[in-house]
Amino acid sequence: MIKFDNVGFRYETGPEILSDIGFELKSGSYHFLTGPSGAGKSSLLSLMFLGHRPTRGSLFMFDSNVGLLPRERLFEIRQKIGIVFQDYRLMDHLSAFDNVALPLRILKRPEKEIRNNVTELLDWVGLGDSKERLPPTLSGGQQQRIAIARAIIARPKLLLADEPTGNLDDTIGFRLMGLFEQLNKMGTTIVIATHNTHIMELYAHPRLILEHGRLTQESRQGPITQKIRNVS
Repeated sequence: MIKFDNVGFRYETGPEILSDIGFELKSGSYHFLTGPSGAGKSSLLSLMFLGHRPTRGSLFMFDSNVGLLPRERLFEIRQKIGIVFQDYRLMDHLSAFDNVALPLRILKRPEKEIRNNVTELLDWVGLGDSKERLPPTLSGGQQQRIAIARAIIARPKLLLADEPTGNLDDTIGFRLMGLFEQLNKMGTTIVIATHNTHIMELYAHPRLILEHGRLTQESRQGPITQKIRNVS
């Protein structure tokens, strides 16, 4: 599913943010990504989402070396990925409904299917009465729920989430974590970046821990199967 081989990453001419990253995630696995602020978690998720390419080393996604792929192929792979950004990145000019529907429309699903699936999911996350509202008129927690719904509406093969419960109350947060569990049981590979130790202890999935742009490891379920090397 995902393989990092001695990957380094920097923004333009700045210092290296990620160094010597090497690990492999199997299809259908579930991992937490954690570490102190500034450790490089968001940058690592961005590489997995193909928002950037490594500045050195090799990154393989769905059996393809992304550094060698044309833009059209990257777009095809990205359609298999759902992502929840920490800053939501919603379309402010689109309603809550249309934001969530966007991935399905890109995939050219029938409008009846889109209407039924989006309505059901918005009801489930408690925003059925707000489906016509624009994101700027909603609270941060409501916007976060829209972002999560948008990420999962097309049942992606890979789900990436950057602090998905950060602005949610415990009831909604744990309900959404339960939904992630269901998606994982259906075969979706999941990587969640979080500082929430309670959630990590409750669900006890293996953890990838970033420190100073390098990976260490910890697991409540025995050793992580992927290879992690060059740990500082």
